[in-house]
Amino acid sequence: MKKILLLGDSIRLGYERYVTETLKDVAIVYTPGDVNCGMSQFMLRWVHDWKRKGNFPEDMDVVHWNAGLWDVLRIHGDDTLSPPDFYADTLRRISQRLRMLFPTAKQVFALSTWVQEDLYRGEYQRFNSDIRLFNDIAMQTLAPLGVEFNDLYAVSENAPKACWSDVTHFNTVDGIKRVGGQVVDCLCLQIGVDRASLAEREAELFEIPESILGN
Repeated sequence: MKKILLLGDSIRLGYERYVTETLKDVAIVYTPGDVNCGMSQFMLRWVHDWKRKGNFPEDMDVVHWNAGLWDVLRIHGDDTLSPPDFYADTLRRISQRLRMLFPTAKQVFALSTWVQEDLYRGEYQRFNSDIRLFNDIAMQTLAPLGVEFNDLYAVSENAPKACWSDVTHFNTVDGIKRVGGQVVDCLCLQIGVDRASLAEREAELFEIPESILGN
């Protein structure tokens, strides 16, 4: 059985149950449970603790991770929580930490997803222009380190309304099919599994929506 580690923010929390169940016959999927890995600095601080507490094996085949939506958050009109240069340096350090913890794993970074920015209210705001900038920073920073990418931004951009559970998340059946399906596509490619071979299992999950929704 292949070993896969999923790390990331609430977008990951939304699709992890579906990914875990879809791949259960071909891979063991590890996660830090209900922990929202949050912004990049939080992941850098805690990833080694998550490995220890979760008893994650060192011989992981793939680490699929993301951080960015918290980093681009603006509160009361202030700058992004993480300055761009800080974000770049933190991602570099996370990748190096993951390489130390899981030396044989392929690393895949999931680009941050599109948001319905016009629907944000109150003191919190995210802008897609910031997300695109930070995604570009991630690719420029991580590509030289051998990290591959899963473009969840392109998959989520202007997604149909049925995909959204709120202004940021995709915790609906249609949303899981779109965003979670892209994660399964990516992981199947990484571990050499025929995506079509999972169709029956996937169909069973969508017959019972509660079995795939992360909320």
